[in-house]
Amino acid sequence: MGLIQAAMAAGGSVLADQWREYFYCPALSNDTLLTKGEKKAGRGSNKKGSDNVISDGSIIAINEGQCMILVDQGQITEICAEAGEFVYDVSSESSIFYGNLSESIVNSFKEFGKRVGFGGTAPKDQRVYFINTKEILGNKYGTVNPVPFRVVDTNIGLDMDVSIKCHGEYSYRVVDPVLFYKNICGNVEGSFSKDKIDSQLKSELLTALQPAFAKISEMGIRYSALPGHTTEIANALNEVLSDKWAGFYGITITSFGVSSVTANEEDEKTIKELQRAGALRNPNMAAATIASAQAQAMQDAAKNTAAGPMMAFAGMNMAQQAGGMNANQLFAMGAQQQAQPAQAPAGSWTCSCGSVNTGNFCPSCGAKKPTTSWTCSCGTVNEGNFCTSCGSPRTN
Repeated sequence: MGLIQAAMAAGGSVLADQWREYFYCPALSNDTLLTKGEKKAGRGSNKKGSDNVISDGSIIAINEGQCMILVDQGQITEICAEAGEFVYDVSSESSIFYGNLSESIVNSFKEFGKRVGFGGTAPKDQRVYFINTKEILGNKYGTVNPVPFRVVDTNIGLDMDVSIKCHGEYSYRVVDPVLFYKNICGNVEGSFSKDKIDSQLKSELLTALQPAFAKISEMGIRYSALPGHTTEIANALNEVLSDKWAGFYGITITSFGVSSVTANEEDEKTIKELQRAGALRNPNMAAATIASAQAQAMQDAAKNTAAGPMMAFAGMNMAQQAGGMNANQLFAMGAQQQAQPAQAPAGSWTCSCGSVNTGNFCPSCGAKKPTTSWTCSCGTVNEGNFCTSCGSPRTN
């Protein structure tokens, strides 16, 4: 009786799995990264088809922003990220409604014999998954502990590390669905949401902030200007996380937003003091500061009726003489510096547009730095006025 029941069950399941099927994904929200495809229920009589069995010739509808992967016996056999209709025509489950009829009948009998040995059930597992390839938005981050950031200001010779805190949002995108399926979600029964990996991604992102900020500070960007350089931060983070996120998870950061960034109060005070001291290196700025202090002293002296104005003015003159320099002398030094022609930095060159540059390209017009090398008649390329091989003088 058991063999007969198995044969009857095998025959019924083989017949039920002959129908072509239609798979689709109703919707993929911003929180859903992967979901299993659904069969479209029709009005036909096929109500007993085997679970996770896809007949040859079945159709899969793919929407924009989705990538379909087809898993047969645990192995990815098909992948398609182009929107439209996809026909699964290499399935191991034949259908008399698709392809060559005689071959389909022969394959159906073979499948029947195989299923009898498995008690009438289908010895296979085929699944359709849809992966969200749109930009996943609204992922919040925030530094609990301060992150080191190097502040460089060549104008005042400032080079120090400060501790900053920042928070905001970032977005990412699945760029390699195969890696994402193999290494992250796998064969889930229903769907895979982003909250299952948010904690891990956030932890790795905050770890990568320190080397990313180091790259940003090398570009001369100050921490207070970080909200205006989010593209550079995203590129720096992708560079740091490329091996782990892009090479293993199959995802990349598409945007990085900074809502606020603050430095330690003591560090900010130190920077302001150094910037104020650096500004006084300019004789005109120093002279203006002294003149402002003298004007304030004169106002205070006029108000001082107890000690007498003459005593206040005498103290002001003593302070000026002790400093060794007055405002007029500093203004004279500033005028002298402005009158002197500015010296071009070493190794600089002047472009045809008039801009003085030190790099290989002019930042104003993009012109390339003219070459100073010349080729001798003996074939040697030289930079000086004489050939290093034969000693011939430069001719051009």
